[in-house]
Amino acid sequence: MSTAIKENARFDVRLPKEQKEFFEKAAYLGGFRNLTDFIILTIQEKAKEIIKEKEQIIASEKDSEIFFNEITNSKKPSKTLKKALED
Repeated sequence: MSTAIKENARFDVRLPKEQKEFFEKAAYLGGFRNLTDFIILTIQEKAKEIIKEKEQIIASEKDSEIFFNEITNSKKPSKTLKKALED
C-alpha cells in the first residue's frame, strides 16, 4: 500500500493593513473559515479562469494557422477525393 506525500510550499505576502482588513471582511461575509482559505480558493478560481481563457486563445490561434496553411498551401485532390466527389 503506497501513500502519496504532498509537498507543501509557503507563500508570504506583505500588504497594507487596510487591504488585509478589507480581505478579511470579504472572507467573513463570504462564509470562509479564515483569510487563508478565502485567498487560496479565490486565487485558484481566478487562475483556472485565466488558464482556460489563454488555452482557448492558443488553441484558436493554432486552429487558424492550420486552416490558413491548408487553404494557401493546398495540394491537388487525390484520386480518392476525386472518386468520392464523383459518387
